[in-house]
Formats: sequence, structure tokens, C-alpha cells
Amino acid sequence: MSFLRKWVQAIFSLLTNAYWAFPFTRTIYQGPMKVICAPGLNCYSCPAATTYCPIGTIQQLLASVRLTLASGQLLVGFSVVGFIGMLGGLFGRMICGWACPFGFLQELLYKLPTRKFLVPRVLRYGKYFFLAFFVVLLPLIVVDDFGGGVTWFCKYVCPAGTLEAGLPMLVMQPSLRAQVGGLFLNKFVIMIFVLVWSVLASRPFCRTICPLGAFYALFRKVKLVRLRLNENNCTNCHACHAVCPMGVKFNESPDDAECITCLACMHKACRFEAIYLEVGGIPLGPAPAPRHVRDAREVS
Repeated sequence: MSFLRKWVQAIFSLLTNAYWAFPFTRTIYQGPMKVICAPGLNCYSCPAATTYCPIGTIQQLLASVRLTLASGQLLVGFSVVGFIGMLGGLFGRMICGWACPFGFLQELLYKLPTRKFLVPRVLRYGKYFFLAFFVVLLPLIVVDDFGGGVTWFCKYVCPAGTLEAGLPMLVMQPSLRAQVGGLFLNKFVIMIFVLVWSVLASRPFCRTICPLGAFYALFRKVKLVRLRLNENNCTNCHACHAVCPMGVKFNESPDDAECITCLACMHKACRFEAIYLEVGGIPLGPAPAPRHVRDAREVS
């Protein structure tokens, strides 16, 4: 299953970055596929990107909402929110584990042979801060005299944008190098920090910073595809703790918002069939025993 997931991650990364003519055109792709929203975090301005980034689009939407309403256009265009909301309702953070190019990159970096460190769980709330303030509130509230805002997360934070778009465009268009200033250097430092951290810890950006991951995590209670715990079979051996790339202790919190449904706990760790996949309420594995059977076991 791990092998299959790696292939799915690679395919999604290639599909969302399939424009390989950019070394010759020296510009970003602007073709018909650019109207498609990527399910994972992938910079719109990446020269190879064939889709647009949901987080960048939401910021653009909120940053321009006052100008749009002032011009009489009451249909603000929340289709992207509906699209990723639909994905969240179906899969939740499974998108992070199977379809996000930047998540895939972090997993590859983590394979480098170095000493590894844990990510403090308290830092997981950071991504909700970035979602609430950098993606929603600041673009909506902090505006210029004309009522326009800026894309705060993309402009000041996003390491994926720096890696996928900023650096390649500086290489392809040397004229842009003269415009490099403190803002780019600040984002470059953030990018280096995240990449180095990804070598030392498992998926730190996903766990502490990514606003898209925070958005998908909001659907943890309602998503259709989820992992379930068969408490009758669970021996609390904690084997699932060691293999989870997101630091989830599945036997203790099976509805943890950090779970990316990578299935590592089910296929690589659990030997007692205590973890199974459920789709729309239908178990795809050993289902829990009926209540009267559990009661009989407890009595015996």
C-alpha cells in the first residue's frame, strides 16, 4: 500500500505540474487547464503548473471582494471554496497524504539519513492561525485606499511558492533579479527553514503551517473516507504510533484531525486487524463485533 501511495503522489505531482515547455517559453503556463483547481498545495506561478492553487485563489477572492461588490458584481465566485469543501467532505486530509505535491516532497526529504526529531503537538495549532489570519482575515480587512487587499500567505510565507515559482522564474528571467529585495530574502529563509526541518522531522509544514491542511482538517468528523478503530481487536500495543508520519496515536484518538489516511498504521503496524477503512459508513475490513458479542466477551 505504501508503494501504491507513492505512485499516486508522484502521478498527482506530475499532473499538476505537467507543462514542461517552460524552459523554452520562459514563462508560466496560461492554457485552458489553468481553470482547474489543484486539490493539494501547488503554486499557480510555478512555470510547470497546469492548475491553480486553492489557497492562493481564496486569498485573491477575499482581497478583491470589496472591489467586486462595489462594481455591482454580487456573484463573488466562491466555486473554489465549494470545490475544496467537497473534497474535504469526501476525503478530509487524505488529500494531504495522497495528492499534495509539497507533502510528497517533505516525505522524500525525510528519507535522507539524518537524526530525526519529533514535532511538538502544540505547534499543530499554527496552521489554523495561518488559515484564519493570513488566508482569510488579513486579505479581507487590510486593504488600500481603493479597497483592494493582498495575498498575505502567498506574499509573505508560502515556501512552496518560493521553491516552485520564485526561484525558477529568477533563473528563467534574469531581469527579475534586480527586483529581489528583503521580501524575497525573507521568504527564501522561510523556505530553507521548512526544507531543512522536513529532513529532520516528518511533514512539519503540513503539521504546523499549511492552511490547506487546516481547512481539510475541519472535515474530520464528517468525511466519507476514514480509518476506524476496532476496539475489540486493539491490544494498545502502540505499534501504530511509531509509523504515523503525522504523529497520530490512532488507538487513542482515531478521529484525530492530523490523520492523512496514509494507511501506514493499518498495513505496516497493526497485526491484530484493529484498524480498518470505512467509506460512507461501509467498512472495508474487519468490522467491529455487535454490541451483544462485545458484552459477552467482556463477561467471559
